[in-house]
Amino acid sequence: MTKLTGGQIVAQALKEYGVEYVAGIPGHGIWTLTDAFLEEGSEIPFIQTFHEQSAVHMADGYFRVTGKPMAAVTSIGAGASNTVIGMATAYTDSTNVVLVTGGPPTHMRGHGLLQELERFTANDFPKIAEAVSKRHWTVSRVDELPFVMQRLFSSMCTGRPGPVHLEIPMDVQAESADVEIHELSKRLPIGKVFPDPAAVSAAVDVLTASERPVIVVGGGTITADATNEVLRFAEHWNIPVVTTWNGKSAFPEDHRLFAGSVGQTGTTAGNAMSSTADVVIAIGCRFTDWSASSFVQGISFSLPPGKLIHIDIDPQEIGKNYPAEVGIVADAKHAVDAIERALPSAVPARETYLAELDEKKAEWEEQLASRRDSDRFPFTSQRPLGALRKVLPRDGIVVVGSGNTQGAVKQTFPVYEPRTHLTSGGFSSMGWAVPAAIGAKLGAPDRKVVCVLGDGDFLMTNQEIGLCVTNNIPVVFLIQDNSGFMSIRGGQRKQTSRHIGTEFNRPDGTPYSPDYKMLGESFGLKSFRVNSDSELEDVLREAVESDEPTLIVVPTDRNAAGPWVPGWWDFPIPGYIDDERQAEYSEFRAREQHQ
Repeated sequence: MTKLTGGQIVAQALKEYGVEYVAGIPGHGIWTLTDAFLEEGSEIPFIQTFHEQSAVHMADGYFRVTGKPMAAVTSIGAGASNTVIGMATAYTDSTNVVLVTGGPPTHMRGHGLLQELERFTANDFPKIAEAVSKRHWTVSRVDELPFVMQRLFSSMCTGRPGPVHLEIPMDVQAESADVEIHELSKRLPIGKVFPDPAAVSAAVDVLTASERPVIVVGGGTITADATNEVLRFAEHWNIPVVTTWNGKSAFPEDHRLFAGSVGQTGTTAGNAMSSTADVVIAIGCRFTDWSASSFVQGISFSLPPGKLIHIDIDPQEIGKNYPAEVGIVADAKHAVDAIERALPSAVPARETYLAELDEKKAEWEEQLASRRDSDRFPFTSQRPLGALRKVLPRDGIVVVGSGNTQGAVKQTFPVYEPRTHLTSGGFSSMGWAVPAAIGAKLGAPDRKVVCVLGDGDFLMTNQEIGLCVTNNIPVVFLIQDNSGFMSIRGGQRKQTSRHIGTEFNRPDGTPYSPDYKMLGESFGLKSFRVNSDSELEDVLREAVESDEPTLIVVPTDRNAAGPWVPGWWDFPIPGYIDDERQAEYSEFRAREQHQ
C-alpha cells in the first residue's frame, strides 16, 4: 500500500494502463490532478491545447491510428462542457477516449460554486456527460479511485469501444489514502468474442447459395484489426467489397474486388453493386442513413429482397435498420475468419459478375476524371486530391474534415492500408480534423499525416495548428478555401432553390476569406498559397517531403466544390414548395426500408 493523493492515483493508473499522452487545459478545477503528472511514477507528457474540445478530438485521432487510448483532462464548468462535441464524436464513431474532468469539492456541491451547474440538482454536468459516454463515474472518496480506474478501462476496452468519463472533485484530487493501483491484466477478460458455430454454419449456407454477394465493411472492421481476414475472405469467394465512411481503408482500393463506397456520397459503382446484391455481408457496419441512402430500396441496398448476414460486436446494431437473415454477435476478426474457413475450398469464378464490376468501375473512373484531372482555377474539390495522392506515400495518413471535402475524399482519394483514412463519420463534426490530425501524428510519428479540410471546418479549431509548433508535430494542413459552408449551401439550393447563412461575403456580396497563408505564418508554420494549377503538385510534394508543420491554401471554386451524389438523403421538402421535388421526395420516402 502506498499513500497517494487522488490526483496521483489517476495519473499513475493512466500511466500503468498504457496511456502515453494527456491533452487538455489545466483549469483550477483540475490542476491538482495535472500537477500529479509531474510526480515521480506518474509522469506522462502533457499537451496543452487551446480549446478543451480539441483535447478530446486529439485523443480520438490518436486512437484511430494506434488502437490505443489517450487521455484528455479539463476543469469544471465551461472547460468540461467544451468537451461535449469531442465526446459525442468519439461516442458516435465508437472510439476510445479517457476524459477526466474536475468537479466541485464534495463539501461545496449545490452551493453555486464558480462554474457549477446546480439549479436543477447539485453538480449537474455528469448528466450532460451521460449522453456522450459509454460509461461515466463521479467519485466521492479517494480510496475508491483504484477500483473506478480499473472499471473505467474495463468498460472502455471490452465490447464495443467508446469514450469514458470520470469526474473527480477538487478535494478528492488533493486528499490522500493508502491504496494500490489494480493490475489491469487481472481485471480484463482474456481473448475476443468468437461467433456461435451455428451462426457461422447458417452464414455459410446463405453464402454458398448466393450469386451476387457483396461485402460491406464499416469502421468496426478496422477497430477489430480484421482487414487481413476480410481480404482473404473476399479473394477466397470472389466477392466485391464496398466501404462505408469509417470503413474506408479497410480494403485496398487498388484491388480488383474493391467496388467503391456506398451511400449518399458513395460511388456509382459501389451503390450499383451493393443495391443489386442478393446477399450482403456487413462487417462492423451499423447502416447509417448516409451509408444506406436513407434506406431507400434499390439505391444503396435492397434488404429485402437481398439477404443480410450482419456481423457486429454490439447486438443492438443487428436488426436495427435492416432484418438480418443471419445475425452474428462476435469480434469481426474471428467471425470473418470462421466463415472463410468454413466455406468450400473451390472458388466461384463469377466471371460475368466481376466483368460487370469492372465495367461499373470504369464508368465511375471516367466520371471522376472530369473533376479530378481538371486544370480549372480556382480548383475543383477533387483536383488537389488527385495531386496529393501522387506525392503521398502509400502508408500516408489523410485526416479529413466534414462537408464537401469529406465526400470528395471518400470518392476521389484512394487509400490502401488500414488506418490511413480518418474522418468524423457518424457525427461529422466540424472542428474535428485539425486536432485529430495532430493526435494521429502523435500516434504515427514516422508516417506522413495530411489534414484535408474546408475553410469553414478549419475556422472552427484553427488555433490548434500552433500545437504543431509548440510540440514539434509536423502535420500538413491542406485548406480548400471556397469562402463558406458550401456543402450546406448545396443542400439548401437543392431543397429550396436558395440559401442562407452559408457564404462568407463582404457587405457588397463579394467572397470573403482571411489570409490563411499569413495566418499559418503567424503561428510559425511553413505556409503556401497555390496560385495556379501548374504549381499545385510541386507545392504538395515539398510540403509532404518536408519534416515541419506546413499549411497550404488551395483556392476552390464555390460552384465546383462538392462531391457527386449518386445516392439519396432524406431531406423533407417545405410545404410551401409545390413542384416536382415534393413528388420525388414522396416517392423515395415511400421506398425507405428501415421501418
